[in-house]
Amino acid sequence: MSSEGKQPEQSSQSKEAVAKVEIPPVEKGIVDKITTKFGGKAVLAYAKPRRIRFNIKPEDAIEFARFLNDEVGFDQPISVAGTDYPKDNVIEVIYHIGCCTVPEYRSMVFAFALKLPRDNPKTPTLIPVYRGVEYHERETFEMLGVIFEDHPKLQRLLLPEDWADIPPLRKDFNIKGR
Repeated sequence: MSSEGKQPEQSSQSKEAVAKVEIPPVEKGIVDKITTKFGGKAVLAYAKPRRIRFNIKPEDAIEFARFLNDEVGFDQPISVAGTDYPKDNVIEVIYHIGCCTVPEYRSMVFAFALKLPRDNPKTPTLIPVYRGVEYHERETFEMLGVIFEDHPKLQRLLLPEDWADIPPLRKDFNIKGR
């Protein structure tokens, strides 16, 4: 950084190097399958060794997850996480999926993210595709206020039943007494 706290301009050569990042061959094969099927409905966020992430719309979540499970081979949910971005009025839900059946994918983590409006964060549940997300979705519901439509048991998991405050992982949640 310069003395004024600004980062120096990148040279055009370093900008080109960033744009020409090679996707490893196994990951490229997966990315190609998905982009062939979904086109612009699935936007690649990154693909690097053993890690791939796509951004998708909530209305495409079930179809995307079903394709990822049935056609690509990512069959094991690892986690469902969420992040609150109040300045952008967005809550992002991120699914992390692994693979137990395709040997070359076993060490990989595939992520896909959905951006939801913060004032009405709703998305379909992925339980019909990945039964193992049941408790992860419940936790994301409870901690961030995301409604997973058609979830069979969307109720409190960690907080008291009479919780009346905003979800505790929202950025505007304040711990009482501090």
